[in-house]
Amino acid sequence: MAKKDNYACSACGARSSKWAGRCDACGAWNTITEDAGLSTGPGKGLGAARGRAVALSDLSAADDPAPRTESRVAELDRVLGGGLVAASAVLLGGDPGIGKSTLLLQATAAFAQKGLKSIYISGEEAAAQVRMRARRLGLEDAKVQLGAETNLRDILTTLETERPDLVVIDSIQTMWLDTVDSAPGSVSQVRAAAHELVSFAKRRGIAVILVGHVTKEGQIAGPRVVEHMVDTVLYFEGERGQAHRILRAVKNRFGPADEIGVFEMTGRGLAQVRNPSALFLTDRDAPVPGAAVFAGIEGTRPVLCEFQALVAASPLGQPRRQVLGWDAGRLAMILAVLDARAGISFAGMDVYLNIAGGLRVSDPSADLAVAAALLSAVRDNPLPAGTVVFGELSLSGALRPAGLSENRLKEAGKLGFSKALLSAGTLIPSDGTIEAQQYSDLAGFVDQTFGASDS
Repeated sequence: MAKKDNYACSACGARSSKWAGRCDACGAWNTITEDAGLSTGPGKGLGAARGRAVALSDLSAADDPAPRTESRVAELDRVLGGGLVAASAVLLGGDPGIGKSTLLLQATAAFAQKGLKSIYISGEEAAAQVRMRARRLGLEDAKVQLGAETNLRDILTTLETERPDLVVIDSIQTMWLDTVDSAPGSVSQVRAAAHELVSFAKRRGIAVILVGHVTKEGQIAGPRVVEHMVDTVLYFEGERGQAHRILRAVKNRFGPADEIGVFEMTGRGLAQVRNPSALFLTDRDAPVPGAAVFAGIEGTRPVLCEFQALVAASPLGQPRRQVLGWDAGRLAMILAVLDARAGISFAGMDVYLNIAGGLRVSDPSADLAVAAALLSAVRDNPLPAGTVVFGELSLSGALRPAGLSENRLKEAGKLGFSKALLSAGTLIPSDGTIEAQQYSDLAGFVDQTFGASDS
């Protein structure tokens, strides 16, 4: 008798006939759980139990745009793609204590003021604790209905009766479904609870926002299939020692991904930051070695930030390479290119790289800004005041132009920058507010900016 594949990997979905500690398909550990597949219905095959015919349409069919509701929180509306879409499912993740519940309580109150019937279900805190936070935020008079429950059957029954427009579930890891024989927070429970809530939202036209815990690697805890179920995945980021927070969209079926919203944590909750570039830039009155201002793009928004580098002689056999806010592997690549293509070696030196303000950057056009900061630090030679840098660096030492360069330079001009160091071929605004110097390769950039190279 053939064995049935009753076990599945929660990371990649691969199925197997027995449990194992490591998935053979993706290599992940402790992700294989028992999971009975979908049945084929009565009879010996799909043909024995005929289903309904699926309605088909051509690609030219016109559909009405998804209705949206804007809140008073403009930064949240920006990340959502212009507002909250009816019958959508949003998953919000973030580190413990970063302010997820504060953000959602403020957002729920804002949507309630716009006329949406809103319900906030807390599975982690008692109702009295949520009311205490609401009083601290000045939201005690908001028309938000509050509930504290973890039994999903009771929650869905309540939603069927109340018929709200918006539901916040804080958090999905605390929900318990009595049809699943496992503990709350397990892979099976999280997947089943998310499926029930998303299906309910689609059937009833209700927008649902789910809060998700994150692992120590920064990923939302539980099966990755939950992120595929929902329409939008948001991450709330920030450093404990910093006042600002970044709301980042990593998936959005109704708007651009990688869009960010910037908030500042205050005694009265989260306040919007209208000009994030000013927040991430330090005092620029006196240029200092090791600092380079990068004109980046986050989603559709141009954001300026400062890369700070420190290079010092290392007493260790293997020098340190410490990075905050950027990819450590990409730093290693930049150091190798500087050594091989420009003759500047960092052997025997500790290298520290930081982005001021705790911002995280993944834009590849930050390569040239990082190289400029490292060169400025090792040569003890600051960049000229009022200078921004951006461009992508290839392994051959060639510089590639960055996209949306005009938006980057216009934002830099608004903040008082007058000079830009760019890769050749970069589009420059015709208004002439910024003097642009373009370079085709790294060696030319080093020679013209910091003097002759050491090669």
